[in-house]
Amino acid sequence: MKSKILGIAFVLILFSCKKEEKVSSVEVGSYSIEQFMDNESVSGGSFSSDNSKMLVSSNRTGIFNAYTLPAQGGELTPVTASDSTSYFSISFFPKDDRILMSADGNGDEINHLYVKELNGEIKDITPDEGAKAGFYGWSKDKTAMYYGSNKRDPRFFDVYKLSIEDYTSEMIYQNNTGMELSDISDDENYFALVQTINTNDSDLYIFNVKTNETIKVNENLSRNSAQDFTSDNSKFYYTTDDGSEFTYLMSMDLNTNEKTKVLEKDWDISSARFSPNYTYMTIFVNEDAKNAIEVLDAKTMQPVELPDFENKSITSVGFSMDEKWMRMYIGGSHTPSNLYSYSLEDKTIHQLTDVLNKEIKAEDLVEAKVIRYPSFDGVEIPAIYYLPKQASVEDKVPAMVWVHGGPGGQSRQGFSSFIQYMVNNGYAILAVNNRGSSGYGKTFFQMDDQNHGDKDLKDCIEGKNWLAKQPEIDPEKIGIIGGSYGGFMTMAALTNAPEEFDVGVNLFGVTNWLRTLKSIPPYWEAFREALYKEMGDPFTQDSIRLRQISPLFHTEKVTKPLIVLQGSQDPRVLQVESDEIVEGVKANGVPVEYVLFEDEGHGFVKKKNQIEAYSSIVDFLDKYLKEEVKLKP
Repeated sequence: MKSKILGIAFVLILFSCKKEEKVSSVEVGSYSIEQFMDNESVSGGSFSSDNSKMLVSSNRTGIFNAYTLPAQGGELTPVTASDSTSYFSISFFPKDDRILMSADGNGDEINHLYVKELNGEIKDITPDEGAKAGFYGWSKDKTAMYYGSNKRDPRFFDVYKLSIEDYTSEMIYQNNTGMELSDISDDENYFALVQTINTNDSDLYIFNVKTNETIKVNENLSRNSAQDFTSDNSKFYYTTDDGSEFTYLMSMDLNTNEKTKVLEKDWDISSARFSPNYTYMTIFVNEDAKNAIEVLDAKTMQPVELPDFENKSITSVGFSMDEKWMRMYIGGSHTPSNLYSYSLEDKTIHQLTDVLNKEIKAEDLVEAKVIRYPSFDGVEIPAIYYLPKQASVEDKVPAMVWVHGGPGGQSRQGFSSFIQYMVNNGYAILAVNNRGSSGYGKTFFQMDDQNHGDKDLKDCIEGKNWLAKQPEIDPEKIGIIGGSYGGFMTMAALTNAPEEFDVGVNLFGVTNWLRTLKSIPPYWEAFREALYKEMGDPFTQDSIRLRQISPLFHTEKVTKPLIVLQGSQDPRVLQVESDEIVEGVKANGVPVEYVLFEDEGHGFVKKKNQIEAYSSIVDFLDKYLKEEVKLKP
């Protein structure tokens, strides 16, 4: 049942002989974790060949399955009905209603490609045991699909062309060097290949099948990413940060190799792709931790007018194969994204989903605010701030510093049911984008290289200090939370700066860098050396520093309550990481809670597990932070 919490809004107080009064109040609904997790998550949006239907993924049953729905509105129809393995939709087939999907083994990340046939049969078309497969796109004549697989060599992904008539395939590019495919021209003559150099920089190459030549696109050390080829296969678009803090869009003439700057913004241009018939180009810009999307006329590069959604943003777009329709996701930090279809011919728009749980009032959700604060050395740190509506100067609330994954990730201004649940329960959240985070220029991104658990942690501590100065925050009740790399940061805080935070929440965090870096999955081979350059090589003298920054070897310093959450199928952060950190902290006599899921990987995707995980976290915080249980000295 929903109860009510009174949140007091204060105005300026006029001094007079009268007694001071609270002049206004706001009612804020209080909601359970079950209500928040009943917000439906919908993704994808491939149009059928006749534009009558769309294909999406939804977790409405508790796990992700594939569904279709009418393109102009109507009910979802299940494509899969799994109650264990999550299925994610990819695309309708180009000429019929067969459906392409992807699934792994409960989070083990060994994805296979599946087809739902017209007769209803679901077939694994990449059945190689232990091999990972990923969809690359449809051929221009729509008779085949491209996919990548590491079945030949677990370290590298070769490129295959698969007939959609009989599902036979042939290898069209053998990857012996770790250069990964980024794009293929429509005539299959040009392959765009990327070689990772470090976690920021990459070399970009064009392989010419006819001449058997490979040309390096970039001249200097920089971050380079393939975007698209033109319809006549004469020009290649890519993004680069060569000579700039942020990535911008370039084109390259494939006959003369002449390069031209096409578009530059004040932030990273993260993607630039043509629509199926090359009429439009969609530009994605990472603008202060949220997507800013422009759809351009491909000939003039001028913006196409799109509907106005007032205080909500377009977070994703896609086109039907004939370009008559566009699908859009619309949302924000305070509202989950809904799917719309939009006719480019008559400009009509149709809302296809309404994913917010009807028991939750939209006005009770909190909109994120981007703030910035100076760190210990003057470096400006961006962060995303969620303040509970019931917080006030007189009713101060506890707070959590939230640290994203990575290294090199970014907290973004998207909707999170978990964050909204925490905020609704009276916890302020400051999602810190510490030095080393992406999206703020390459200088900022490289600031934490081989310095992890030090200056990046100090940025988080300064975030705590910023929170402590806010009039609505209780400065004596501030904890730290993070997943993956953010989980490492949680443990680094509790071991390296044990008196700074009052509690720690570690979601599948790295605690032994030596083991984690040595146990990298083989299919990360192309990225392994880059990660070693940033973090350190565990097989060299770097191992000394890696041991020093690994929280597992310093658990005797932990004095504050801790909760750890882990998926046993996680291939990135092994379960033993969490097992051992829990055992080590327990030896101190410090309260430790451990939540383990046998059917999850690196992150929790099943609703029942999310409910258990997130309610466990808030219950833990209610006990050890909000109620401030005193520990024995």
